[in-house]
Amino acid sequence: MSFGKTTPILRIFDEAKAMEFYVDFLGFTVDWQHRFGDNFPLYLQVSRGECVLHLSEHHSDCTPGSALRIETDELQAFQQQLRATQYRYAHPEIQAMPWGTQELTVTDPFGNRLVFTDAISA
Repeated sequence: MSFGKTTPILRIFDEAKAMEFYVDFLGFTVDWQHRFGDNFPLYLQVSRGECVLHLSEHHSDCTPGSALRIETDELQAFQQQLRATQYRYAHPEIQAMPWGTQELTVTDPFGNRLVFTDAISA
């Protein structure tokens, strides 16, 4: 028995704010976008490296306020990249956690919490 890769779906409410956060601030790339028609909710995929996220405006897809953990082997470099963007809504810090990991947490404009963790210490 085997299982494949997991792709979380995160709720969004505003396309411009989602792009500002996920693309401009976090450095993800938009892989594709889909709408069933004009004036329909947006569903899209963003990725950075092997991290793939689905973002959805559809009210029945998911609940805002979710949390997920994303491993990286370059946590300090990632923090420096984030700080260089001068995103006015977040100035993330790296925290040493009691269980031995280093973590950087950011919350998107829709209440979803992304915890980036140092894969080496995880």
